[in-house]
Amino acid sequence: MSIPTPQKARQPKVYSIPAHHGFADALVAGLVPRYSDPDLGLARLTLLLPSQRAARTITEAFVRAGTDAAHKGMLLPRMVVVGDLDLDEALGSLLDPVGAAEHLPPAVDKTRRWLRLAEIIGMVEGEAAPKGAARLRRAAEVAATIDRLAVEGIAPDHLLADPVVALVGDQAEHWRQSTLAFLKIQTHWRAELEVRGEVDPPVRRNGLFDHAAAIWRDNPPPFPIVAAGVTSASPSLARLLRVVSEMPQGAVVLPDLDLTLDDEVWDELGRAGVADAAGGAPFGREDAPTHPQYHLKLLLNRMSVARGEVAPWHRAGPSAAPPERSRAISNLFLPPRASARWVDLPERQRRMSAVRLMESEHPGHEAQAIAILIREALEQPERRVALVTPNRGLAARVVAHLQRWGIQADDTAGRALPQTAPGRLLLLLAEVAGEGAPPVPLVALLGHPLVRRGEPRRAWLEQLRRLDLALRGPRPAAGMEPIRALIARIEGKSGPAQFSAWWAEVETIVGPLLALPEDAPLADLLDAIIAAGEALCGEDLWNEAAGRSLAGFVDDLRLGALAEGTVLPRRDLAAALRLAMDGVAVRPPWGGHPRVAIYGLLEARMTRSDLVICGGLTEGNWPGSPSPDPLLPPAVLRHLGVPGAEFRIGLAAHDLAGCLGAPEVVLSWARRDEGSPVIPSRFVLRVQAMLGEELARKHREETALVLARDIDVANAVPPHPRPQPMPDAQQRLVDIPVTALDRLRADPYQFYAQAILGLRKLDLLDGPPSAAWRGTAVHEILDIWHKAGARQGQLIPTAHQVLDKMSAHPLARSLWRPRLLAALEWVEAEIVKQRAEGRKVLATEVRGDMHIDGIRIHGRADRIDMMPDDSLAVVDYKTGTPPSGKMVQEGFALQLGLIGMIAQSGGFDDVAGDPRHFEYWSLARSKEGTFGFSQEPVLEGRKKSGIPRDEFLEKTQDFLCEAIAKYLLGSEPFTALLRPDIKGYNDYDQLMRLDEWIGWLGGEEAPEAEDENA
Repeated sequence: MSIPTPQKARQPKVYSIPAHHGFADALVAGLVPRYSDPDLGLARLTLLLPSQRAARTITEAFVRAGTDAAHKGMLLPRMVVVGDLDLDEALGSLLDPVGAAEHLPPAVDKTRRWLRLAEIIGMVEGEAAPKGAARLRRAAEVAATIDRLAVEGIAPDHLLADPVVALVGDQAEHWRQSTLAFLKIQTHWRAELEVRGEVDPPVRRNGLFDHAAAIWRDNPPPFPIVAAGVTSASPSLARLLRVVSEMPQGAVVLPDLDLTLDDEVWDELGRAGVADAAGGAPFGREDAPTHPQYHLKLLLNRMSVARGEVAPWHRAGPSAAPPERSRAISNLFLPPRASARWVDLPERQRRMSAVRLMESEHPGHEAQAIAILIREALEQPERRVALVTPNRGLAARVVAHLQRWGIQADDTAGRALPQTAPGRLLLLLAEVAGEGAPPVPLVALLGHPLVRRGEPRRAWLEQLRRLDLALRGPRPAAGMEPIRALIARIEGKSGPAQFSAWWAEVETIVGPLLALPEDAPLADLLDAIIAAGEALCGEDLWNEAAGRSLAGFVDDLRLGALAEGTVLPRRDLAAALRLAMDGVAVRPPWGGHPRVAIYGLLEARMTRSDLVICGGLTEGNWPGSPSPDPLLPPAVLRHLGVPGAEFRIGLAAHDLAGCLGAPEVVLSWARRDEGSPVIPSRFVLRVQAMLGEELARKHREETALVLARDIDVANAVPPHPRPQPMPDAQQRLVDIPVTALDRLRADPYQFYAQAILGLRKLDLLDGPPSAAWRGTAVHEILDIWHKAGARQGQLIPTAHQVLDKMSAHPLARSLWRPRLLAALEWVEAEIVKQRAEGRKVLATEVRGDMHIDGIRIHGRADRIDMMPDDSLAVVDYKTGTPPSGKMVQEGFALQLGLIGMIAQSGGFDDVAGDPRHFEYWSLARSKEGTFGFSQEPVLEGRKKSGIPRDEFLEKTQDFLCEAIAKYLLGSEPFTALLRPDIKGYNDYDQLMRLDEWIGWLGGEEAPEAEDENA
């Protein structure tokens, strides 16, 4: 097709390519015959495009067109990016030198502006201003609002106009305050820009557009210019497009402007930038900004072009969809009042052939099904497939599934810099510096894949594992000294060893980060963490695309911080870096599979694939949740002519409309996300409503879902039987700790895992205080106090000293310590009272053992007392509720009895006598509401459960001998969870794969048990 020469010089030439034609291929199909002459041909043409992604897409379309024998060897036109501010692309080299626009001031550096705005916020708001990273986040919001206004051509003076001031006065108090603060900040910033001789980037861009429009209006260039796919409706760009459309060799080609839409429906979209009266608001409350045609109407209005002046582009691409698809798309997105006609629409006008709906159970199922659809499509030669989704988690899952088949999808969005290995390392260094080397970021930093790559890494990781084990549990105090002391205790008195030497090397690298001032220049903080990063990783920190991207980011931020003198609290460095890095995307220098692409919403507009899968179609994803401007109220923005937050819903609808024009389309969503059920996208609901129940059923995609389930079933591990390990006789001969007999009788598998396999549960790094940690603290406190003479009034100070030394977790300090101190006061009072009655503490935290049937029984007694009648009392401290008398009676809480047996046999040094008293001293809340109480699991008086005092040791020995005979000297299997009704530890539930077989205990036929030897 040729673009006809207009009859009138100023007649705009604006065209629209319908969605079902495929924009890129249809555009090229029309441009090639027009400009391919024997000489330079297409090389004389200049294309104005919205983004770099669009330029790449158009290039690929030219390559496909060049495979035709008639067009081989063509020269590509010049492509200039001018448009989409949402993609934040550079303007391109075309417009800057037009007429040598020296009168336009240069644009301010964005990083310097961000940092300087943070300083201005501090000056303007004083003590009320946020601090550190919060102020930088606020500065980013201010910069975004400044740009948003500048793009629309709104000068700061417009905010001071009487109608705007009146609107602000009618708003809620928080809006008035935020608007006033923004005006003050913008006033200071504008004054600084005038001194610098610079302008904000959108102002510079608008000036270039206006300058080019003025030059081209008076002196049209000798070469043809076509603006293709540009839908950004900023006023200055709209004026430039108007000029391009009027040029003798110019044209504007829009994507999917619906020329068949009824006039009344077009009018129902609202004002779209045209005020209903002089001085009125360009946007009205009745506008329909969520409609996919609204932003195109806004662009046409700002170009002063009527929809009737737009002509259809009568060329189609090689992979066009059925023509009736465009009519169905138009009906699909009708405004609310007009959508009532769905009831009377004939089937041919809502037919969406080759469009399928796929509803998955969860995101994992959806990703698997999408990967299957892509894999199936690639079986056909030259068939192209694209996944379009704003859900980066879904995209990552699909990429991972495709990699199993050796398919490397071309994920054009790349990865955010903090998600790359170098970016994550920089953030870990900042966290270590800011928080005083807490365990989690410290261990993650030292074990990062870039640290000590190559041969030294194995020895490095071996020492790191020792540090990891040493740091398990509550967080130590900040700094290097507590960790150094911990390592010294581990090494003992043997002098510096390999572990200590390794830590000394780490400390020389990490230590300077902790020595930085609490408030330091941002440039100095960056220098310090970069020096540490290079010491840990060497040149590997800067390798490959991610490393080069990080290097550019650091240089830019450091130069900006030096120029502005930015000072930042060290603790806020990680948050500030993450805020700045989140906007940096790292893309590989080369693409992936030539026929598989994964796009975000905006970048998918001009693409065309034979199969397009729209994934993640749920509310909050597609369309995303509207995010209003945090500084200016919606009424003010609407009056000024700035599109509202709902405008982006219309853009998302236009993205979907463009995708629906592909030859084959799959609309995919899941019923739930990772945590809860979700609502399908409003667009999906409209598709279902327009099709009707019967038609929607015919459009269901089921095959991929079934295959996805079959793959999951095929890869699923069969249900695991209830473990019943049968170690040999030699393996069974192990010692029995006094705390393990209960476990042996109630859950033999846990005893097997602990005593025979030697497995121990690890505490979390920087985790909350575990029961074991609390027990250790209580025992140490009471042991120190007793060995110091158990003086009255000294127990609470001792508790403070021990807890401070253990660097109690914040949870322990705030919640547990007050309860503990209250319980210790009861302990002190009780011991003082018993001492007055003649009771004497013989030993605390004393170890002992005995042998029964050749098996060693060993343990530690919390406390053993001599009663006035010379009998012994065995005391066991509990931080929680002690075992009940019934548990003791049934043989599932035998620690007191075993300690008594060891004492009776003389297994404890300096302890002799007949144990007659068996007491639990609990530090938990009593029935009376106080903390601290004691009880004996002895059956006497009015008690209904327990063991009679005279039979306590005898019954304990019977239970012990029975267990030894069955499990240690016999051949009984160590069955998992033998007594499910007995509460105990669950340290080994995952090892025994409890969830896979616990359901069979209800009486159904269970899987056949297997013999599991160690």
